[in-house]
Amino acid sequence: MGSVNLNRREFIGGTAAALGGLALPVSGEVAEPILRGQAEHVISIWLGGGMAQIDTFDPKRKGDPKARKPGCYYDSIETSVPGVKVTEHLSKLAPVMEHVTAVRTVYHNVIDEHAAATNRMHTGRPITGTVTYPSIGSIIAHERGAADEGAPPYVLIGYPNVTRGPGFLGPKAGYLYTTDTSQGPAGLSLPDGITSARQSRRKRFLSILKQSSKPTAERRLQDYDAAIEQSLKLSGPEFNQVFQVGEEPADLRNRYGGEFGQRCLLSRRLVERGVRFIEVSHNLNFLNGIGWDVHHEGIEDQYRLIQELDTAVSALITDLKSKRLLDKTLIVITTEFGRPPEFDSRGGRAHQGRAFTCVLAGGGLSHKGAYGETDDFSKNAVGTRVSVPDFFATICAAVQVNYRKNLYDGDRPVPITDRGNPIASLLA
Repeated sequence: MGSVNLNRREFIGGTAAALGGLALPVSGEVAEPILRGQAEHVISIWLGGGMAQIDTFDPKRKGDPKARKPGCYYDSIETSVPGVKVTEHLSKLAPVMEHVTAVRTVYHNVIDEHAAATNRMHTGRPITGTVTYPSIGSIIAHERGAADEGAPPYVLIGYPNVTRGPGFLGPKAGYLYTTDTSQGPAGLSLPDGITSARQSRRKRFLSILKQSSKPTAERRLQDYDAAIEQSLKLSGPEFNQVFQVGEEPADLRNRYGGEFGQRCLLSRRLVERGVRFIEVSHNLNFLNGIGWDVHHEGIEDQYRLIQELDTAVSALITDLKSKRLLDKTLIVITTEFGRPPEFDSRGGRAHQGRAFTCVLAGGGLSHKGAYGETDDFSKNAVGTRVSVPDFFATICAAVQVNYRKNLYDGDRPVPITDRGNPIASLLA
């Protein structure tokens, strides 16, 4: 029998692959059971600019910007969960908070740069010059695929950005995107003059070319071919019908509100069609040109943003519930960072990464209205803190993705959530 020579890297890589890419416990440690929820879809709502937790889901004592007295900008109100309050401008969400958990002690160390914080809140990791990490959307698309073969696994309703992308996972885990709920993705619409019959001839010609060419072993080219194949499948009228939001009853559309609300309504239609992960972006220019980045006088119109969020998300929760999809659909609300209780010289707020709120709703979780506690000014966590990897691990567990698994950048193992631990009480 001939000898077999394996170097150390080949042996480790082969062994890890044989074990299904699982992250094994260190010698002497006992691995905790993998927590697993029941959700099948994720609707992730991104609030660009940095939502002020103290003015939304973690209100504290009232402040006074003119007197530079730190505190909440608005009054707070009771919710359907005893002891849990929210700002007065979340009056439509307050009655359904039994379906919601505001995770009030999320933290990271990125506070002064929006792009870096956006990357952290999409990939769960700091920017590095050596690895392009996948977003949470691409991770779930990669692990679960689409819920229906006629749908893409991942749709972005907003502008494309590398932080939302697949990173080293490749284009098969990428997203389809649209910026206009009235039209759908431009890339899936046939150009003028290209009839269905002509498109069918092109598909046949492409198939002949593929059959006559030599198969490639390079993964990047295989993934590219797969992405082209998926685009061709999705360019027909059957899938594009999902973007016809105008088919919905007028009273339902009105309950969702403006363009941001229509994006949330479209996300529900995409869930019904079989899309696994949808990100809904609250564009910076929807109401005030700065989004949630309420420095200086920008804070004066902050209530309009909060009310728009309140209208859209409360409608989404009740709509999903009426269609018996709420337990199967995890709603996530994230943002770059929070805001401190102090007011700047012109009445606005700076950035705060040490403690801020991200929100979970639906998804079959054991909701509590709120999880975690901050001090009297919502500035520091009191007790349990939730890292971004922990928050991502909770999302993964809820949607039945193994948060302890390793992904691979070539032959380099990469822990799927940077070794995050989910919030176990939400998955009980």
